[in-house]
Amino acid sequence: MAEGNGSVAETNTAPQLSVLVQYIKDLSFENPHAPQSLGAQEKAPNISIQVNVNARQLAEADYEVSLILEGSAGDSSQTLFKFELTYCGIFRIQNIPAENLPPVILIECPRLLFPFARQIIADSVRNGGFPPLFIDPIDFQALFVQRAAAEAGGQATA
Repeated sequence: MAEGNGSVAETNTAPQLSVLVQYIKDLSFENPHAPQSLGAQEKAPNISIQVNVNARQLAEADYEVSLILEGSAGDSSQTLFKFELTYCGIFRIQNIPAENLPPVILIECPRLLFPFARQIIADSVRNGGFPPLFIDPIDFQALFVQRAAAEAGGQATA
């Protein structure tokens, strides 16, 4: 038999991370040299991918987290394709101490968004006439640490 003392209060103070909505905010795919670029490639193209995460507070417990993926494939003489994706989610974060919010917002939230963004990129590249591009998993914790170190270095020199 469950005891009734404090169970509702305990439930209301448990840390919570909820995804309210996910959406494409911006998507661009360029295939500048089609149809000539769609022929068989002699060698694998160089692929470059940049990742960025931004967040902004919308309400007391609601945050918009943006996962930005930009990339291109080709060599120095010709770009095969380029893409840019800003994939966002609105997250409700409750009962997490303020000092623990940045890692939740900048590590856990993009970790939840990434598989969907990865699939959008793969489908876009495939729909552009190329084999799908499956981006390797991203270590958002390492990106967070790198970003924190860069910000700390910027403050130290300021």
